[in-house]
This record gives sequence, structure tokens and C-alpha cells, in this order.
Amino acid sequence: MTLTQLRYLMAIARTKSLNQAAKQLYVSQPSLTSAMKELEKELGITLFYRSGRGVTLTGDGTEFLLYAKQLYGQYEELLKRYGKGGSRRKKFGVSTQHYSFAVKAFVDMAKQFDMSRYEFAIRETRTPEVISDVSTMKSEIGVLYLCDFNRKFMEKLLKSAGLEFHPLINCQAYVYLWKGHPLAGESSICFEQLKDYPCLAFEQGDDSAFYLAEEILSTNEYAQVIRANDRATMLNLMVGLNGYTLCSGIICEELNGSDFLAVPFEPDEQNQNSIMEIGYVVRKHTLLSPIGGLYVEELKRCLGLL
Repeated sequence: MTLTQLRYLMAIARTKSLNQAAKQLYVSQPSLTSAMKELEKELGITLFYRSGRGVTLTGDGTEFLLYAKQLYGQYEELLKRYGKGGSRRKKFGVSTQHYSFAVKAFVDMAKQFDMSRYEFAIRETRTPEVISDVSTMKSEIGVLYLCDFNRKFMEKLLKSAGLEFHPLINCQAYVYLWKGHPLAGESSICFEQLKDYPCLAFEQGDDSAFYLAEEILSTNEYAQVIRANDRATMLNLMVGLNGYTLCSGIICEELNGSDFLAVPFEPDEQNQNSIMEIGYVVRKHTLLSPIGGLYVEELKRCLGLL
């Protein structure tokens, strides 16, 4: 059974004439008749009676035609959505730890497209979800970081998820706070100076939280810790409670505003600095889509690599 045979049958039922159906289908009548005989032979039923006054569907033919219309209708819907010139919107998604530069790169990428023809998604989320989203192809690209402390754990996690890490930039730790913070005027800030202020961290869940943390130096003993779920809340806590977080120092004022700044973290014997290797993850053995490649270019541009 072929879709062509179903299309022929529907034309015959509509015109009640082999001759008229053949004309509408732009095929010869013998070809049309032969196709219907082959279909009847395969099905083991008679689809229609032929007479001098035209063609009449049999009971079996009428019942079969109902299913044929449903099946062919679904085929036409597939063509409308996925065929050449179809209406389906192309999809592209990014999942990222809470980095304003990753959002900025997404904005700059999206501006280059007619968004009525695309379905874009940007997901600022927890580290496990970044990995899961890319592994399940919910997102094409994930943005996260590795460091000496979490590297072995994260590489094992990425390997089990079928992902590979592509490094972009190395950064040392900075203290991120608002401009009205008592320490905002310092040229550098050490751990001892931070003890009177709450350390802000993105919540990752209970399992392996140290390894999954988005903040560098996550194993340090902080006197005060407040966990949040989104970047907007984090910024509000910086202003309302003089909170701070330890980050890469890469600030996007266009999205976060100009009320926040990053001050270099000054290490001591007990609290050494560490390198954040920020990069992106994709599924192994896959090529980036053209949109994915453009997004990576915008990432590099936002990071000052282009």
C-alpha cells in the first residue's frame, strides 16, 4: 500500500469516475486502474464497482476510505509542518548557569533572525539541569565552568551524559557586590573582610552540592550563606542585605545594570584563589547547527575573545 494509491482512491471516490480522476491526477486511466487492482489484491477486498454510469464504492471500500482519508490527512499535515516551505519553526535552545554574558550572547544571536520563524529558548538553571538539557537535546548548548576542585567530578558526569566540554576562557575569582556595599571601594577583598556579610549562592539541590556549585571556592567555610534560585533575586539580596557572591568577574551591564561591580578576590594561606575555566558543552560526535555556531561566536565576542 502506498500513499499514491490512497490519493488515487480518494480522487476516484470524489469524482465517481475513473476517467475524471485520471484527468485530475494527470495520470493515464490504465495506470490508475492498475494501481487500484494492485491495492485491492493486497487488501483482499473489492473497493468499488465499475459500471457504464461510473464508479460506486462497495461497503468495504467506504469503510476503507474513512481510514485512508485520516492517514493521508496526517501525511499532508506532516508535509505542511516539516516539508519544504513548511510552517514548523526551527528550534534552538541554550541552558546555562547564571551568567549574564551567556544571556547577552543569546540576545545578540537572536536579533539576527526573524524570530517569527524560529522557536528560541534560553534557560538559566541549575548545573544538573544544564547537563540534562543538553544530554536529552532539550538544548543544543550548555554553558558552565570547571575548576581544579570540581573537574574530576564534572568530567565524569559529562562523560556519563554523553557530553564534551569546550573551554572558552579562564578567570580568577572576583567578589561581586553592589556599588553601595561597604567594601565596594576596595581595590581587592580578602576572605576575612567578607565575614560580616552574607555569601549568596545559587541553590543546586542536596546531592554533591559542592561539586555542582556555580560559585568558585564553594568549599570555604562561610559565616553566613543565603541560597537563591534566580539571578534577579540574587541581585536584590546584594542590595537589600549587602550580600556578595564569588564569580568570574565578567559583568554585563547592559542586562544587570550599572549598580554592581566585581572586585578582585585577594587570597590568603587558608583561602587560595582558583581558576574558573568557562566553556560550553554539547553532545559528543555532533556538529553545531548554524544557529549554534553563531551563538558560540557571540559568546566569544561577549567574552572579548573576538
